[in-house]
Amino acid sequence: MLTDAAARKLEPSSKPRSDGTVQGLQLILSKTKGQGKWNLRFVSPVTGKRRDMGLGSYPEVSIAAARRAAWEARDVIAAGGDPLEAKRAAELERRMQTSMPSFEQAGRQVFEELKPGFKNVKHIQQWIGTLETYVFPKLGRRPISELRASDFADVLRPIWLSKPETASRVRQRCDTIMNWCAAHDYIIASPVQNVDRLLPKQKGKRERVQHHPAVPWREIPAFAERVLRAGKPTMGKLALEFLILTATRSGEVRHMEWSEIDWEAAIWTIPKERMKAGVAHRVPLSLRAMDILVRRRPEQDFSPFVFPSRNGQALSDMALTKALRDANVESDTPGRVATAHGFRSSFRD
Repeated sequence: MLTDAAARKLEPSSKPRSDGTVQGLQLILSKTKGQGKWNLRFVSPVTGKRRDMGLGSYPEVSIAAARRAAWEARDVIAAGGDPLEAKRAAELERRMQTSMPSFEQAGRQVFEELKPGFKNVKHIQQWIGTLETYVFPKLGRRPISELRASDFADVLRPIWLSKPETASRVRQRCDTIMNWCAAHDYIIASPVQNVDRLLPKQKGKRERVQHHPAVPWREIPAFAERVLRAGKPTMGKLALEFLILTATRSGEVRHMEWSEIDWEAAIWTIPKERMKAGVAHRVPLSLRAMDILVRRRPEQDFSPFVFPSRNGQALSDMALTKALRDANVESDTPGRVATAHGFRSSFRD
């Protein structure tokens, strides 16, 4: 059995000296007396080939420490494993843990990569804003590899039933982040896909959709005469009537430009950039809709917008709402004033 006293007397560069305690453990002598390196020679149960495993330098690694490391390696071999591969796997895991991003770091990286493809500033703010509100405070500092489905379920539970739309969006964004992490080999797969199994069932979309308060369609002609065409024809009233006649959204009408009108065909083409679905939309214009445009046409040199504000910019959403609130226009929702968006529902009815 090799001792320190014997090891210090071994001649430099002589043949490797067997430890005599652990099978295959040997001290390979260097060119300096009393120094060398430990080596464990074994046959890998995995490959069936002979392999050499370094265990450190002597005397930095003592004989006792080298024997302990050799016995641990032999235990791996006895279990059918390869200690060299086990060592490499452990080192890889250590490196991964060192470079593993936190959920907030990964989330902000994903956000920066996705941001150029978002439609508008509002969507950009909502995407990162919901994570900052609901997720980062609780999971932001946690390493990606530690997160489980239960962690995301705990975050979503307070809003899962009370704010189902928001919860669904937050869940989707968390899943996007974790799938990004899986694609970069930080984790095997996103755990967010299993969140539904840990939370109560949400109401169906039809059950939870809250419709905008609308004027019953049979009452719209009287409403137009009593509110929209009575008194001074303000910009808000004209824009609101045009919205009703075209069954379009408030933003589409308020940002409507003269260049979008085909006067001969009586067609208004809304560019895809302003459409919710991202596809250009052609709107046929009725005689009354054309009459409104003809009345506005003399002022087209003032602003590119058909229904501008006093400073020539796009009309604010409040201008349409004000026409309804000032007249206290009742809706099909008890106790609530009708909304501009509700006229799309009236049109559908």
